[in-house]
Amino acid sequence: MRVFITGAGGFIGSRVAGALLARGDEVVGLDDFNDFYDPAIKRRNAADLKKLGGAFVMHEGDLRQADDVNAALGEGADVLVNLAARAGVRPSLEQPVLYTDTNVRGLVHVLEAMRERGLKKLVHASSSSVYGGQEKVPFSEDDPINLPWSPYAATKRSNELMLATWHHLYGIESHALRFFTVFGPGQRPDLAIAKFISLIDAGKPIPFFGDGTTGRDYTFIDDIVRGVVASIDRVAGCEIINLGGDEPVTLTEMVETIEQVMGKKAELDRKPVQPGDVPRTMADVSKARRMLGYEPRTSFAEGIAKQYEWYRTLK
Repeated sequence: MRVFITGAGGFIGSRVAGALLARGDEVVGLDDFNDFYDPAIKRRNAADLKKLGGAFVMHEGDLRQADDVNAALGEGADVLVNLAARAGVRPSLEQPVLYTDTNVRGLVHVLEAMRERGLKKLVHASSSSVYGGQEKVPFSEDDPINLPWSPYAATKRSNELMLATWHHLYGIESHALRFFTVFGPGQRPDLAIAKFISLIDAGKPIPFFGDGTTGRDYTFIDDIVRGVVASIDRVAGCEIINLGGDEPVTLTEMVETIEQVMGKKAELDRKPVQPGDVPRTMADVSKARRMLGYEPRTSFAEGIAKQYEWYRTLK
């Protein structure tokens, strides 16, 4: 199978690419290696993929440029996986134009490249942020999605609507996978767990927003990768599917778990709740179980231990 992956140098993209190469698939990657976080991290991921020895090629290009997408895609692929995006709720409040340009126009470029070549299979990274601040839990794919709380969330919901349109008009089949807070070895350094481990290790205070009762459904990277690969193998129709950890954890519990794993107490820099932050996320993964055979296997505590072990190898 030939799989085209945008964002192939990133945290999730590089792990998906590695899993596909390990089973003998051909992988073509596209990444712009932007400076949202240290580009050297993504370049190292790309270099590690090349060391695996499989059929892998990485193109450097910007999803916002249709020519870059077309040049990297070439004549086509059996399945496209769109993982490239400007990520993060809080930064999107400061740069909504950039987020809209990258996430919305970027997906249109992918869809149009597919349409021009007659390609029909797409797996797309959506986000649990589309659920906004809804109080009903767990979050189900059938829940009404009317009030995203950030520009980032709005772009991801827009993506889902575009997939439905291109399916209706052009027959492109897709899975929009709503990821719930992915963590584990290699996690982006701007995300809370990676940031907290680094700060606690350095003896510096960690930013602690609100009273600690906000909660997230954390999903270990290996579980996400299995879900994405299952989607690649089974994509059909036009579906939205939650991929979560099925184990919501409050901010207080998250910090306590990191403290226990590291054997070190955190100093809290207490701050008010940030605009755009939702109070909780919790995934109903019954559809993923039914359609993808998905089952989260790694507990939060086990995942934190694995992430800290990986962090220590970098020192």
